[in-house]
Amino acid sequence: MDYVNKRRISQWAEEERPREKLLLKGRNALSNAELLAILIGSGPKNETAVDVARHLLNRCNGSLHHLALQTAEQLKAVRGIGDAAAARIGASLELGRRKRAETPEAKTKLQSSDDVFELIQEDLADLTHEEFWVVMLNNSNVVIKKICISKGGFSRTVADPKKVFSLALENRSSAIIVCHNHPSGNIKPSDEDLSLTKKLVNAGILLDMPVIDHIIVGSENFFSFVDNGLL
Repeated sequence: MDYVNKRRISQWAEEERPREKLLLKGRNALSNAELLAILIGSGPKNETAVDVARHLLNRCNGSLHHLALQTAEQLKAVRGIGDAAAARIGASLELGRRKRAETPEAKTKLQSSDDVFELIQEDLADLTHEEFWVVMLNNSNVVIKKICISKGGFSRTVADPKKVFSLALENRSSAIIVCHNHPSGNIKPSDEDLSLTKKLVNAGILLDMPVIDHIIVGSENFFSFVDNGLL
């Protein structure tokens, strides 16, 4: 039996309480369960917030990726998580996603489809709806900006080629890479994906702004049109 965790967090040594531990030692010193416990606040009778956090992580197989896919109702299915805690967890995960979506401060040079996936994965992999993003590059394949241009439902989003290239021209791009996700996890391109890619490639040729690749993002993998000989 873990006697420490059977006591209320307020009875723990100060340096072991998640909130105080974060302030004393920094956020990197905390486990995932301890970070979640700060958001949860308190536990139900005979359990601490850390216990509740561990139950939640176990439900998600210990994966923060799976945690990010949970709806508010799924979070609240864990004993000890109510509306307020579910909202705090959801807000924290969304802030993290938005931070990753901001233009990277460091100059990122893309040399392969793996580089693109690393750049865009966390913007797209956790979503339960489709989004279409454009990565804009200079003439050295260094990222100028990445931006979401459309959002759709579970199985489809619509990307307007005029909007894609209008934004690319505004940002003085030399080339672009287009990316979207498949929330189903099936990364095989649909007929619509193939048709849209052909339109974008043709428009890029006319504007002397080549489409270097189209990346379809799944939960943990991706499909590259270039790598598969489709572009």
